[in-house]
Amino acid sequence: MAEFTYTTLTEGRQISGSIAADSREAAIVALHQQNVKPLKVQEAKAKKGFSLGNIGRAKVKKRDLVIFTRELSTMVSAGVPLPRALSTLGDQAENKHFKEVIGAIDRDIAGGAPLADAMEKHPEVFSDVYVNMVRAGEAGGILDEILKRLATQVEKDETIRKKIHSAMAYPIVILTITVLAFFGIMIFILPKIAKIIKDLAGPNAQLPVYSRVLLQLSNFMQHYALFIIVAVAIVVWLFRRYIHTEKGRYRWHEFMLRAPILGPIVAKIAVARFSRTFASLMGSGVSVLEALEVTGKAVGNKVIQKELADIALQVKNGKSLGKELLEARFFPPIVGQMMIVGEETGKIDQILVKVADFYEEEVDVVIDSLASIIEPIMIIILGALVGVIAASVMGPIANLSKQIGTS
Repeated sequence: MAEFTYTTLTEGRQISGSIAADSREAAIVALHQQNVKPLKVQEAKAKKGFSLGNIGRAKVKKRDLVIFTRELSTMVSAGVPLPRALSTLGDQAENKHFKEVIGAIDRDIAGGAPLADAMEKHPEVFSDVYVNMVRAGEAGGILDEILKRLATQVEKDETIRKKIHSAMAYPIVILTITVLAFFGIMIFILPKIAKIIKDLAGPNAQLPVYSRVLLQLSNFMQHYALFIIVAVAIVVWLFRRYIHTEKGRYRWHEFMLRAPILGPIVAKIAVARFSRTFASLMGSGVSVLEALEVTGKAVGNKVIQKELADIALQVKNGKSLGKELLEARFFPPIVGQMMIVGEETGKIDQILVKVADFYEEEVDVVIDSLASIIEPIMIIILGALVGVIAASVMGPIANLSKQIGTS
C-alpha cells in the first residue's frame, strides 16, 4: 500500500492531505467516498536519508494538544459549527503534523463522521481516553464541558511527567559523567600510570591486591573496549525489544511496581491517573464497565490494567466496585473507601477528583524528596569510585617512594 498526496478546493482555499491506497485510482475512489473532490492526486515520494525536518513530525506536544482542546471547547460552547472551528484551529496550528491531523479530522467530519471516530484514526495524537471521552460528550450533548475536562487532565498528566523528568535529569547526567570518566581513566590514564610503576619497581614488584585487580581490569578494557561497547549496545537493544512485547512489558511494569524507591511513586501516579480519568468518564455518563476498561489503558501500567480488568469482571457479576478496590493489591484502602462512599451518595466523579488531587500532591512531595536524596547518593558513588582508583594508584607509588628514600 502506497501513500498518495492530494489537493482539494474547500471554501475557496486549497487544502493538501495524504491518503494510503493500493493505487492512484483507488485513492481517488476513497476520496470520493469521503465526499472529497481532489484537484490533483499523486504518489508521495519517499524521503531518503536523515532530515532535521522529520524530527517531531509524528509527535504532537502536549502543550499543543491542551491549547487545541481548550480553544475547541470555547468555540463549541460559543456555538461555532464544528467544521469551522476545526478549520480555524488547523490554520493557526504551528506543528505541521498536527495541522495535517486537524485537516484530516475536518474532512472526515465534513463527510459525516462523528468527531470521536475522526480522532480515533490518529492514535499518535489522541489517546483512547481522549477519544472515549469525546464520544461520551457527543452522545450526551456536553462536548464543550468534556473538552474542558480533557484539557485539565492532559495538563495534569504533563505536569507529573515533567516533574519526573526534572527529578531524574540530574542523576542521569551525573551517572553518565561517572561512566564516561571511569572508562576514560581505565583505558587512557591508568595504563600510563601502570607503566611508570612497573618501570620504577620492576616486573616482579608485589602490588596490593586491589591495585592488581584494577590494573587487570584496565588491561581488559583497553583491549576489549570495542567489544564491551558492542555487547552493552546489544544488551540494551534486546532489553528494549523485550519490554515492547506483551510479556516483557508486563514483567517490566511489575518490576517497576516492586522496586524499593521507584515502586511507591509509580503506584501513586497510577492511582492519581485512575482516579482523575475514572471521575471524568463517570461524569461524562460513561458506564462503569466501559470506564474501567478505558481507564485501565490510561494508567500506563500493564499490571494495574490487568487488575482493573479482573475487578471489572467481578463488577459485571454484581460485586461492588468499592469493595473490590479495597481488596486490590496496588490500590490503597482509601481509594476503595472513597469509592464506596461515592457509590452510596452517587457522587463518584466528585469524590475521585479529590482522591486524584491528594495523590498528585503526594507524588509532588515524593518526587521533590527523591531528588534531594538521589543527589548526595550520586555524589557519594562518584567520590567512592574516584577514591578507589586513587588508592589503587597512589598506594604503590607511595610505597615505591619510601623504598627509594631508604635505599
